[in-house]
Amino acid sequence: MIKVMFVCLGNICRSPMAEFILKDLVKKSNLENEFFITSSATSYEEIGNDMYSYAKDKLIEKDIHFEKRKAKRLKKDDYIKYDYIIGMEDANIKNIKKIIGEDRDNKIFKLLDFTNFSKDIDDPWYTGNFEVTYQEIYEGCKLFLEYIKNNSN
Repeated sequence: MIKVMFVCLGNICRSPMAEFILKDLVKKSNLENEFFITSSATSYEEIGNDMYSYAKDKLIEKDIHFEKRKAKRLKKDDYIKYDYIIGMEDANIKNIKKIIGEDRDNKIFKLLDFTNFSKDIDDPWYTGNFEVTYQEIYEGCKLFLEYIKNNSN
């Protein structure tokens, strides 16, 4: 089973959007039994809160299934539990490494590193542009899944 943890600052916008977008892509590829996908935060700010309403609205608009959830924080031992820990921006990567320590097994990635336009995914909490965020996350998840398919044993 391939275990994936998406990470952003608060775990209410980008990382849960990535979680549910990848779950949708995996389901459409008939690979549901081969993946465990979740998300978390690097901060404590939103712990216990559900996904932001505008993020939910964007997933509804795109016909992506999601469930009620509670934001949670990344833990040091998540490094052992997950094969991929994927942040949305450089600041997330820096904070992931502060929480878990050294990336000895090369498990930490930035989502858009799987694309030809590696950059940070801006936080829509601040930009208000959930469409751009959705498009970037979707492209990153699509190409991440291709990467997994091409690099599985």
